[in-house]
Amino acid sequence: MFHHITVLLEEAVEGLNVRPDGIYVDCTLGGAGHSSAIAAKLGPGGRLIALDQDDAALENARVRLAPFGETVTLVKSNFRDLIEALRTAGVPEEDGMPRVDGVLFDLGVSSPQLDEADRGFSYNHDAELDMRMDREQSLTAKTIVNEWDEKEIADILRDYGEEKFARSIARHIASARAKAPIEKTGELVELIKAAIPAPARRTGPHPAKRTFQALRIAVNDELGAFRDALAEAIDVLKPGGRAAVITFHSLEDRICKTMFTAEVASCSCPPDFPVCVCGGGGGRLKLTPRKPILPSERELADNPRARSAKLRVAEKI
Repeated sequence: MFHHITVLLEEAVEGLNVRPDGIYVDCTLGGAGHSSAIAAKLGPGGRLIALDQDDAALENARVRLAPFGETVTLVKSNFRDLIEALRTAGVPEEDGMPRVDGVLFDLGVSSPQLDEADRGFSYNHDAELDMRMDREQSLTAKTIVNEWDEKEIADILRDYGEEKFARSIARHIASARAKAPIEKTGELVELIKAAIPAPARRTGPHPAKRTFQALRIAVNDELGAFRDALAEAIDVLKPGGRAAVITFHSLEDRICKTMFTAEVASCSCPPDFPVCVCGGGGGRLKLTPRKPILPSERELADNPRARSAKLRVAEKI
């Protein structure tokens, strides 16, 4: 069963300011939590296009979203191909571009992907080193661990995992694979533990957390895909349309913040104003609100995985 606790559900849907006759895109279908909430707000003439590259997520969504009928269109696609996916779904175009009223990104990995051992995402289960969101692609974590240069591995652990022991971990990986290929997540976890000093292993999160995050990002080119997708999302929004983005670590949030800021119109409102009321000038976006929205204490109690989540919302001017 594809069960996933949706993070910042009400806040994200509220941020989209859903109109009953609008066209909305859920770029990260996952467990269909956000999609269900968006579809429930749509009326005659409204549409939701939901994207995912995971077959299990799409199959689950066909059942969960069936009550909404033709209001919902599912598309198997990497969200970096957003414009192409919208054309596939038959979204009306203006000036040669599909136009929508809202786009949502939830960049967290779905709980089933983390928890199902055979996906290879989890350091808590022994499984094949896979980590592919789309199992039709060729690159896997096993390929990176066994075939990439030691320096390349150290670089991705540092850049994508913010792992301060990246060089040591990469060195242990290179030494081990010279004797035999590293096939399983359990083998990799033991190498990581051996590479990290004992005092560091006793504090903070699981010692393999940052390495597994970095490998997952590299396997799926998550940051590059998000950067491409967010640029296309801004392009396809109608005036008054909104982009809502939920991130879970600093690298994703930095991309979102930087891209939104680069598109924001100049504003003369006092810093303590929650939203811009002056109308600004220049840029294509305004932030609504200016600062990211964080999970409530109640949500954190119900779902500890939400603790690092941030929601940023911007509106097309």
